[in-house]
Amino acid sequence: MKAPLLIIIAAIVVFLGFNSFYVISEAEQAILTQFGKPVGEVNYPGLHFKTPFIQEVTRFEKRILQWDGDPNQVPTKDKKFIWIDTTARWRIVDPLLFFKTVATEIGAQSRLDDIIDSVVRDAVSGHLLVELVRGDDYVAPAGSDESFEIEGVKIAKEDLVGRENILVGILAKAQVSTPEYGIELIDVQFKRINYVEQVRQRVYERMINERKKVAAQYRSEGEGEKADILGQMERELKQIRSEAYRKALDVRGAADAEAAAIYAGAYNQDREFYSFLRTLESYKKVIGENGRMVITTDSEYYKYLKDIK
Repeated sequence: MKAPLLIIIAAIVVFLGFNSFYVISEAEQAILTQFGKPVGEVNYPGLHFKTPFIQEVTRFEKRILQWDGDPNQVPTKDKKFIWIDTTARWRIVDPLLFFKTVATEIGAQSRLDDIIDSVVRDAVSGHLLVELVRGDDYVAPAGSDESFEIEGVKIAKEDLVGRENILVGILAKAQVSTPEYGIELIDVQFKRINYVEQVRQRVYERMINERKKVAAQYRSEGEGEKADILGQMERELKQIRSEAYRKALDVRGAADAEAAAIYAGAYNQDREFYSFLRTLESYKKVIGENGRMVITTDSEYYKYLKDIK
């Protein structure tokens, strides 16, 4: 009878042990509740004891958590409607206060929705679109003439702020409301900023028109360069042809002069023979193969034929 009793006692002890001890990891923090009411908190890891069946352990993340809001359509200060998508990082710093106010991470996410969305809407509607998309280190291109005007009032460039400053202001305002829930808000960032569909289409059309304008300008400049190149090529070609023609005339003139000198030398050596030879050549050119020539017998042109016997 003793052995079964010992087994029962051992089983009860083990069961009570499993319900009395619990382990908290380094990434967790916990709240002890007794009949649903918090009676203590555990902020360090290790093995801990609780009253079995009476106390319960509610665990919370000790690590940094992520919040992602739904994209919202918000008008900017210059009346441009945009979609703004925001994300944030937060953590639980007071688990007891967190449990009393929002109880769960889902409740905390819902509360952050209200806080961050409200602050972001106020910030976006209070700034120009150019301020939301530009960084603090933006430098306008040299020679650019940017001007901003709202309801007839001009805004100087030096009065504009960058996206980083806007996010710092959003974080500071949102952090005012989170400590009462045991939450520390660490960071808020814009994931995406985009125009609404109607405005986006107009922006795309304007971008396409600007690209077409730039393309037309490039084509015009290309046609001008083409005309310059063709004109220069034509001038160079005419110059080459003129130079070649001049050289040909020089060569031809030199050849004619040399031929004339040869003819003159031959004429001076035997004038009668030279005259006879030239006359025969002229007969060949004038009469041809089947030609006929009619001249008088007293013609000077006939004298060499008249003397032939």
